[in-house]
Formats: sequence, C-alpha cells, structure tokens
Amino acid sequence: MASLVRLFVGAPLAAIVTFLLFTLMQILIFEDSAPPDDAGDEVRITIADAPEEIQARQRDANIDQVEDVTPPPPPPAIERARADQPTESMSTIVGGLPDFDRPQLAGGDISFDVSDRDAQPLVRIPPNYPPRATERGIEGRCSVEFDVTPDGNPTNVRILSCTNSVFERETIRAVERWRYEPRVQDGVPQWRRGVQTQFDYNLSQ
Repeated sequence: MASLVRLFVGAPLAAIVTFLLFTLMQILIFEDSAPPDDAGDEVRITIADAPEEIQARQRDANIDQVEDVTPPPPPPAIERARADQPTESMSTIVGGLPDFDRPQLAGGDISFDVSDRDAQPLVRIPPNYPPRATERGIEGRCSVEFDVTPDGNPTNVRILSCTNSVFERETIRAVERWRYEPRVQDGVPQWRRGVQTQFDYNLSQ
C-alpha cells in the first residue's frame, strides 16, 4: 500500500523535474550560439610586401691625385783619362838589368840532401818496477845498450850492468817498446849502433 502511494506521488514529481531540466538546457544552448559582441577591439596585422632597403655606408675609394715629382738630374759623366802608352823601352826607364852568374848544376859541389842527424827518441816508456823487488824492498840501477834500425825500432838490447838481476827483464822489455827517429846520413836512414842508457829503480818514485 505504501509503495503504491510513493508511485503515484513520485511519478508526477519526476515528470516535472525532467521538463524543467529540458527547458534549462534549451536556454543554455540558445545563449551559447548567440553572435559575439561587436564592441570588441579590432586587431589588424599588416605584412609588408618588400623589406625596407638599408643604405650601407660606403668608403670613398677614390685615390687623391698624386702630385708629380720631378726626378733629380742624372750625375755628371766623369771622363776617364786614358794613360798614354810608354814610347820608350823598359830598359831605358828602369835601367839595365844586372847579369848574374848562373850556377853550374852539373857539378858535384851542390847537394840537396837533408842535413845529417843522429837517432832521436820519439817514444820512451819507463820500465815497470818488478813486483818481487817491491816485495823485498830492493832498489838498483841498470845500464843497457842497443841498436836502432833504419825504421826507428830498437834491437839487439844488451844489459851492460845491473846491481840486481831482478831488474834485467823489465829493462829489456821497456827498451823494446821505445821508438826513434832513425839516423839520417846524406838523406838516407841508417843504422845507429851502440846507443846506451841507464835506468834507476827507486821505491820512493
């Protein structure tokens, strides 16, 4: 029973609400479609047909007229004096040349040979002190004699005297390592016989 009452009361109310909503929608639609107000400000955009020509500043490329410069006059020509050729002979101007006696090259008195000289030492290496003499504290002296070949090499080394035989071997070895300028006679290297020298062996050296 209560449901029937709600049906009879609610149906008319629903119809009325639906009609009102439909009418409200019609009003809103007509208001939205109304033409815009002509009172607004008019905006105009203008596009230029051609860009404005900008005049660039140009430099003056004209060259000022250069004044004519008069070149200096050329230097005066110097006349070269020509020397007169002598008309007299050379013997008249200077005088007669003296006569010299020409040497007789065919004779045997003239010699172009190098002056004679004796054997000269070039390299003289001192002897080594014998180790055995050093250990024993022995000192001494040795005299030696030798020959020099035309090539400047000592040969035929001979001991003349020695205070101790411990020094003989080192004395001979030292002389054999020497070098000489050979003896020269009439421009020809010669043997030099009997060259003598002496060695002193001192521990304090």
